[in-house]
Amino acid sequence: MTVTAHHPGTHTAATDFSVFQDLESEVRSYCRKFPIVFHRAKGAELHGEDGRVFIDFFCGAGTLNYGHNNDFIKRRLTEYLAADGIVHGLDMHTVAKREFLNTFAEVVLRPRDLDYKIQFCGPTGTDAVEAALKLARKATGRTGVVAFTGAYHGMSRGSLAVTGSRRARRAGGIGPSDVTFVPYEDSPQGTFDSVGYLERLLADPSSGFEIPAAVIVEPMQMEGGIYPASPDWLRSLRALTERHGILLIFDEIQAGCGRTGTFFCFEHAGVVPDMVTVSKSIGGYGLPLSLTLFRRDLDVWEPGEHTGTFRGNQLAFVAATAALDLWRQTKFHTDLAVASRRLDRFRTELLDPAIVTRGRGMALGIDLAGAGGPERADLVQRHAFEHGLIVELCGRHDEVIKVLPPLTIDIARLDRGLDVLRDALHSTRNR
Repeated sequence: MTVTAHHPGTHTAATDFSVFQDLESEVRSYCRKFPIVFHRAKGAELHGEDGRVFIDFFCGAGTLNYGHNNDFIKRRLTEYLAADGIVHGLDMHTVAKREFLNTFAEVVLRPRDLDYKIQFCGPTGTDAVEAALKLARKATGRTGVVAFTGAYHGMSRGSLAVTGSRRARRAGGIGPSDVTFVPYEDSPQGTFDSVGYLERLLADPSSGFEIPAAVIVEPMQMEGGIYPASPDWLRSLRALTERHGILLIFDEIQAGCGRTGTFFCFEHAGVVPDMVTVSKSIGGYGLPLSLTLFRRDLDVWEPGEHTGTFRGNQLAFVAATAALDLWRQTKFHTDLAVASRRLDRFRTELLDPAIVTRGRGMALGIDLAGAGGPERADLVQRHAFEHGLIVELCGRHDEVIKVLPPLTIDIARLDRGLDVLRDALHSTRNR
């Protein structure tokens, strides 16, 4: 199919989608919401082949925290490629991996007094979750896991078993398992004393509930609707798991790497989990990389017991090291703080009392459940796209506008994107 695209201020061009429709599986989703062929990107902007330019408040579902084609990171990559650096290395020792490990320890672990071993799991976040669950069961000798309603941990079988979405679980053929779901601290149904509920189950010898190997939780649920866990709740959860010898796994795949203002989302609670899963923006440049971090005494793997062909993505090591070097720069921290304050101020500028907002740092959820619901959210997304802004939806019914600008976005572009979003909310108010 060839579509003629029109957009104010740009030329008209014909866009050919036929090869995608002919050859690509029906499983594709984002391209249906954003019907355009992109061909280049820079910073906070995406460029279509038809000449249209979009501000990106989606950032590859949290993969591009440092923006598109960040010059600082790109320079490291091009220098590495020009020197014929190793690109694929399985789990062999390489210079690129050594530099990443040293930098990760210096920039992330030691300043936070985190004494973790690091496992490279494969190309994507679900691989890190699979490894964490597998290791938790091996280390404890127990099989049960506690997960939370609204959770999203990945689409492979193990991670899907701890993901709440019925639709995703049905698609993966996931039925009853050894996973117990408990309401998250907050949700569309309101707040819930989930820690108290777990304590009651554990204390009652007739509850039918066995002590699990682990509890896995997102310190801020992203796909579930942008629900940040409170510091007190995370501290209570940490205390409960310690009392009962249960491993606590924090999934930082989407909320980590600075998205909430600190490198890890859980930092604001002052707790230390037993395991952490990290992916998406850890790859720095949008390159696939995932890590599972865990206490040293939990490293009970036998050599080769959990492998993956692409666990040695050398280009991702190079890009990730460069991205971590940004965290050494005062300007990076200053710009991130300024942008976070601007996004937070935008929340106060939304005067509609029916709209609920949630978030932290550079993650904002605009919940329209009581202000038009998923139908209005869909209209907002379409209006934004038609006016040059890419923004995604989340929540149980896609009723929440999910705002994820790059951490490095300049204030002028941030303001332009927020203006489009404000206009989209205003124009759809009575529809």
